[in-house]
Amino acid sequence: METKIPVVILGATGSVGQKFVELLKDHPWFRIAALCASERSAGKQYKDAVNWFQSSELPEHIGQMIVQPCDATVMGRLAFSALDAAVAGSIEQAYAKAGYTVVSNSKNHRHHPDVPLLVPEINASHLELIQGQQFGEGKIITNPNCSTIGLVMALKPLVDAFGVREVSVVTMQALSGSGYPGVSSLDIVDNAVPYIGGEEEKMEKEPLKIFGDLINGHVEPAVMSISATCNRIAVVDGHMECVSVRLGRSANAQQIIEAWEDYRAEPQEMGLPMAPVQPVHYHREDNYPQPRKHRMLDKGMAVSIGRLRSCSILDWKFTLLSHNTIRGAAGGAILNAELMAEMGLL
Repeated sequence: METKIPVVILGATGSVGQKFVELLKDHPWFRIAALCASERSAGKQYKDAVNWFQSSELPEHIGQMIVQPCDATVMGRLAFSALDAAVAGSIEQAYAKAGYTVVSNSKNHRHHPDVPLLVPEINASHLELIQGQQFGEGKIITNPNCSTIGLVMALKPLVDAFGVREVSVVTMQALSGSGYPGVSSLDIVDNAVPYIGGEEEKMEKEPLKIFGDLINGHVEPAVMSISATCNRIAVVDGHMECVSVRLGRSANAQQIIEAWEDYRAEPQEMGLPMAPVQPVHYHREDNYPQPRKHRMLDKGMAVSIGRLRSCSILDWKFTLLSHNTIRGAAGGAILNAELMAEMGLL
């Protein structure tokens, strides 16, 4: 693009907000115009308001930016929301009313009937829903929960090729998914926590909207049974999921692997900057995927799968890995905005 689109980051000091800053600082299409956060941080230079814990250095010019309040008066037309759910609903609606396109990582609007729950490789057609929104001059688009994104990316090629009727998933989720400071070290060191509030309900409900059919301006949820169990483990980044599926029709292992490896969609065809070249990678090694080795595959935007084998209860079982703060949060939201930009919807 000849002129970069100015963007606002809401909740810029938090874990996902920092990841937005890291991914957008050199983005070819978008330019960070404002960093917004709570009243506690507003008025400070960003470097003084944030506890920067990303692996890359905070750029000096971004560190010197003054943090703004989340009041929809800053200049821009695209807002990325990393706000806590306790405040995200009203703030995102205020920005939409002010004319912004709000691309949100928060849960508040995910199941609003006129808001797309968007994964560009899966349901780009759901962007049609924004035509019916009543948020003012702007619009709101959401991405799913971080653990949901990895799951649906692995299921989509199977849904298309064979159909999927039943899913059982057990997650081992990274610490960064709980934000900063997150889980106490005394709770997680030498330990695993078999509960993440609200996570199982999200994983069981969100895929039904994502895989749903767009009929007469609304989404008819997919017919699929999903059972989820979620655990927090002592890994910094990268959600691992053990999945068993019952397919709609029979398939052998090679057909399933080929469906994963051959899968491409609109982001790959359009060559969007954040899009992985290959959305799903299958690893044939017995002990793959692993968070430390594979979470950054293809900019942290690809999903890694391994250990495909027959299941004695359902049909097939496998293990997947996705980067929860990139593909599952900030990177996924940026890809949503890139898709909208390419489609002329910003």
